[in-house]
Amino acid sequence: MGKRILAVDDSKTMRDMVSFTLKGAGYDVLLADDGVNALSTISNETVDLIITDVNMPNMNGIELVTKLREDPRFRATPILILTTESDDELKQQGRAAGATGWIVKPFVPEKLLKVVDKVCS
Repeated sequence: MGKRILAVDDSKTMRDMVSFTLKGAGYDVLLADDGVNALSTISNETVDLIITDVNMPNMNGIELVTKLREDPRFRATPILILTTESDDELKQQGRAAGATGWIVKPFVPEKLLKVVDKVCS
């Protein structure tokens, strides 16, 4: 079975694009529309990678990364931030929270898969 990835984005279109790209490459994909639902979705699941947006209602991506890193089950899980934000200060916040990498939208499917393959191997 392929590796399992959780994709978190409040935009259904973006969730669909990420899911389509990852499933096409053989990954098993779980989806959530914000940080709160992401934590609920993976409460009884194991995932090999988490991809999250930053700007979302209820719990943003930086807060989600922080919460995930507090959970022993997800301390070593790679977390990629996929966002329209390219501000260096925000990237620093992401790194400080424990994000593994930062990808700016719009993403190129081949580049996303290259990064995903790298962090999942």
